Amino acid sequence: MITPVQTARSLAPDLARGIMLLLIALSHAPAFVDDWNTGPPALDAAAKIVKSLLADNQARNMFVFLFGYGLVQLTRRQEARGGDWTSVKKLLRRRAFWLIVIGFANAVVFVPIDIVAVYGLTLLALAPLVQAGEAVLWRTSALTLVPAALLMAWQSVAAQADPATIAEIMEPTLAAHLVASVPSWPANTLVSTVIVVPAMLVGILAARRSLLDEPERHLPLLRRIAVIGIGLALIGRLPAALLAAGAWATTSTPVGWAVAIAHDLTGYAGGIAMAAAVGLAAARIRRGRLATALAALGQRSLTFYLFQALVWVLLFYPFTLSLHDDMGFAATLAIAVGVWLLSIALAAWMHVAGHRGPVEIVLRRLTYRG
Repeated sequence: MITPVQTARSLAPDLARGIMLLLIALSHAPAFVDDWNTGPPALDAAAKIVKSLLADNQARNMFVFLFGYGLVQLTRRQEARGGDWTSVKKLLRRRAFWLIVIGFANAVVFVPIDIVAVYGLTLLALAPLVQAGEAVLWRTSALTLVPAALLMAWQSVAAQADPATIAEIMEPTLAAHLVASVPSWPANTLVSTVIVVPAMLVGILAARRSLLDEPERHLPLLRRIAVIGIGLALIGRLPAALLAAGAWATTSTPVGWAVAIAHDLTGYAGGIAMAAAVGLAAARIRRGRLATALAALGQRSLTFYLFQALVWVLLFYPFTLSLHDDMGFAATLAIAVGVWLLSIALAAWMHVAGHRGPVEIVLRRLTYRG
């Protein structure tokens, strides 16, 4: 059952979304440079460890966990306004359709790294699960975890042998860029839906208990999730991080698969645990200027996710500033942090000025118009 809606907006989910955007930036930025080893070797190696431990296949899981959490929040609001489940389900599917459209536009106009359409397609297919019983949600999450982890591990093993970057497939002109992602987009989106289902369903379960809406009521549980999940993630992901940094190497296929599976599987635990850690922090902090700015960023997370994509195009593509062959791995992470800090400043200004995120406004109007 979906519990009644709260009247005040909770701090923790928005804080988590704001911090999540940093992890997404760290995960994406290095994909836009040709050579990861052009900077100071020690600095680039350290940056690879940071990215592998914190971001790779973990930022996405935090993102999709919060997406699932938000679906329950949306459902609660609609039910509080008198909507029945049939009308809410139609609303969720309209939202899913427009997320697919926005994601497609992102992949075509900006960059082929897109998760928005994946969320939309997953929601379109699984909207009834927002109201499903807990046993169904746990069982579905567990069943999809195995193929999802194997799929990600297959991608990771391929990357161990030949790290691929978007820089290798950048088109020289804007016209060519606008059509390059279209042929592969449907398959990429469809396959990726399998990966996001487990964390999305856990997000729905967490929202049922208001773990982030009312973190002060769940401190022991949030603490266990954070400590155990982050601990598992550090242990399970460290071998892959050291492998990525060149601290060790292996020619064994079974070892490569084991490292990849451990890295990607514990990324689910880490992504969810980081959201829990934000909930713990939110229960103890006051709404100061930094917390307010971060929450403002989280409230506009879709807008600033696309803003990041725009920045990558402006900085790295051959028909813009073409910086894709001018920096090493660590430099791209520095740029990622800079883009995130700029996003915080812009979101804080929008909050003070009373401006909502433009993409959120468009999505809301399209969703509720039907």
